[in-house]
Amino acid sequence: MTRRLISLTLAAALVAGACSSDADDSVGAEPDPTTTTTAPDDDDGSTTTAAETATTTTVAPAITEDRAYYILPPGNFGGFPTTDESFDQLALYDGLTPLRGNVSDADIEELFLPADFEPIGDTTVEETGRPGTTIVYDEFGVAHITGETREDLAFGSGWVTARDRDLLISLGRGAARVAVADVPGIDAFGLVTTASQFVPSAATEQLVTDQVQLILDTYGDEGEEIIADAQAYADGMNAYWTSAGLDREPITVNDVIAVTAFIGSIFGAGGGSEAVNSEFLGTLQETLGEELGRQAWEDLMPGDDPEAPTTIEDRFDYPVLTGGDVTGSVVLDAGSLISLDPREPAEGSAPTILEEQVFYDAAMAPPHIEASNWLLIDPERSVNRTTLAVMGPQLGFYYPEIVMQVRLSGPGIEAQGAAVPGLAMYLLIGRTEDYAWSLTSANQDVRDVYAEVLCEPDGGTPTRETSHYRFDGECVPFELFDAGTLNNRPIRYPVSVHGPVIGTALVDGEPVALTRKRSTFGRDGLNLAALKSMTEGDAATVETFWESANRFGFTFNWGYANREGIGYFASGYLPERTPGLDRRLPTLGTGEYEWQGFLDQAEHPHADGHPSGRLLNWNNQSAPGFMHGDGNQYGSWHRVENFDQWPADAELRDVVGVMNRAATEDTRAPVWPVISEVLRSGEPVSPIAGEVVDLLDAWAADDAPRLDADDDGDHDRPGPLVLDEVWDPIVDAVLSPVYGDALDTIDLRGIDSASLLDKDLRTVVGAEVEGPFNIAYCGGGDLVACSDSIWDAIDTTAARLVAELGDDTSQWLSEGLRLDFAPGLIPETFRATNRPTFQQVLEFAPQG
Repeated sequence: MTRRLISLTLAAALVAGACSSDADDSVGAEPDPTTTTTAPDDDDGSTTTAAETATTTTVAPAITEDRAYYILPPGNFGGFPTTDESFDQLALYDGLTPLRGNVSDADIEELFLPADFEPIGDTTVEETGRPGTTIVYDEFGVAHITGETREDLAFGSGWVTARDRDLLISLGRGAARVAVADVPGIDAFGLVTTASQFVPSAATEQLVTDQVQLILDTYGDEGEEIIADAQAYADGMNAYWTSAGLDREPITVNDVIAVTAFIGSIFGAGGGSEAVNSEFLGTLQETLGEELGRQAWEDLMPGDDPEAPTTIEDRFDYPVLTGGDVTGSVVLDAGSLISLDPREPAEGSAPTILEEQVFYDAAMAPPHIEASNWLLIDPERSVNRTTLAVMGPQLGFYYPEIVMQVRLSGPGIEAQGAAVPGLAMYLLIGRTEDYAWSLTSANQDVRDVYAEVLCEPDGGTPTRETSHYRFDGECVPFELFDAGTLNNRPIRYPVSVHGPVIGTALVDGEPVALTRKRSTFGRDGLNLAALKSMTEGDAATVETFWESANRFGFTFNWGYANREGIGYFASGYLPERTPGLDRRLPTLGTGEYEWQGFLDQAEHPHADGHPSGRLLNWNNQSAPGFMHGDGNQYGSWHRVENFDQWPADAELRDVVGVMNRAATEDTRAPVWPVISEVLRSGEPVSPIAGEVVDLLDAWAADDAPRLDADDDGDHDRPGPLVLDEVWDPIVDAVLSPVYGDALDTIDLRGIDSASLLDKDLRTVVGAEVEGPFNIAYCGGGDLVACSDSIWDAIDTTAARLVAELGDDTSQWLSEGLRLDFAPGLIPETFRATNRPTFQQVLEFAPQG
């Protein structure tokens, strides 16, 4: 973060006295934010304050009891009719937002629920008729489930699931089968949010059934226990429905397996973008010429940018290029990619608008969500010499929410946190008595696109007619897979040895079929073992935590905290690929370039602590040298760097404050200071252009809040509107010397625009840059030309804003964004925040 700190200091100096920050916009958690001009902190790149360099002489207060909290908006109950427990956490969640970094211990106690294994306030006992099962609901609708046996506990969890998430379970059962089968082009989660009805075929259901036996074969006695837990869980759901007089199709063990696949498909799979990456390369080469087009593609899609922020420092080699000359990867001809539509043609009818909402371009990687984060502090960097953690997944904001708060207590189990309806006999995220864990989507490369060479003289059309492809020297027929029906419309598509056909394209004028292979296909249920071991308390040390997390084939960044320290593990069933590949491009599917095995535990990025005493993740790159998914290009800037301005030793409120301030900080604005540096090398072309730059300098120096703190409907400051308006014109000004008029026709992919501007403009001003671009973009590398082009872009935009909004820039306030709960079943909204949905806040007392 050194470059950001220097630039921010420069920007602040340039506008000294021009603007003072409002109380709601200050950083707050630091001893004196005006002194943040000292050297960079340790090795994690975050900034420090002057107070950090002083010797601490205060004796830390003794902490003898854990502090543990959690939150889930809008509330823990997710049924109809709604109850008080449907909404009672929303005001708490929204109440933290305007505090930014000014968070106190009292705020934490007021705005989070205790997660101390005790019911909160008044309680209600839920009668189940099962003697060994006890369910106590507290005043926030959180179920505290106790079982005399494992089966009693799982039964109770099933009962609670059916009671509190009946609607979600009803909508999700068919959608979960879409995830199991990897049906191309259908967003499984979109089926839930649109209430679309998918009915699986016998072949699709068999894919689920086969996984039950795989669990037994793989895990032996433990597998028997997993299946027994799943059966008792299903029994509990069915018992509730019977007791409530609800007519529902009985839940089975297969449903538990399918829901596991469902969660993994949304949050725990990466890769699969090779087809669009390749077509993008072909388009750039067609537009810019072969050499310049390749250079531009490499700039936008770097394999391993040495400046990319990483969670850990140690290098783990999982490179983009697998070794030797690239002989097994193909480049698609520009404009030749055609995605598959798996729907059978329907005569006389067109797809409904609702149906269209669940489809995506099949050649693209399936949709995913990534806004989860965790911040972990080692006892050595804590005021109280305790482990601190603020962590949670961004699951989206829904009603019903797709997780639920629960406490599980039974033989060998004492755990509290968030469970997924459909597999809630284990926690997805949470804590035991001695440790806690959380996940962020890693989107690592568990999916590959293969280019199948077709045997028919005309190439054939594998989407609807019989055709063959070359594999291991033979012509092999595609198999037509009947997946089921979507809203009564048949879903069928061809499948090769690698996976379902997702589209067709041309390579050097010759037709190929494109298929997608997923490493975890047919293995989704095996992931239950990881959640089981974490819930049961088997991860008491960092080493046993790594072992548990390594059982998760889905790709996640696992954050871990116990009484002694913090840890990290990047999970995923990650293929080892043959030499001769560029993993960003489709692989030739003729058999010479098949997977050669999978990474072992030691080859996954992992850590026991960090030299800085802090482990931070916000879906950023895990480690130097480690490629994530081919659709994830990490550039020189990442929002994880907004977790900065730490005190020398932190308290729990500091960690919450760092998270909360970043949640309302514009993720592009930290790059603004280098834009300003370019501009300040020249002169404003007009007074209003200069005023706009002054305004953005001051806003960025105050950590660029996108905030409606007073809840009056507008952002508190003009910065959000102004940056939104000038950003794209600035990007266009920077890229135009290379792309020219093609900017209007090319859909750029790869790194985000903030990273692009950051590296290119730092190069232009002569700053130290590791891994510079192949091409000089802004002004062709000339600082004067670059500055002039950006000034012109700002001046044109500013003149338009004056015409539209008047010349008082302080009144250029955009509407404060409010978020709602999809799919629109409830009317509640809240102030926008880039914060996890479910969140834990923890301080572990030292071992007594």
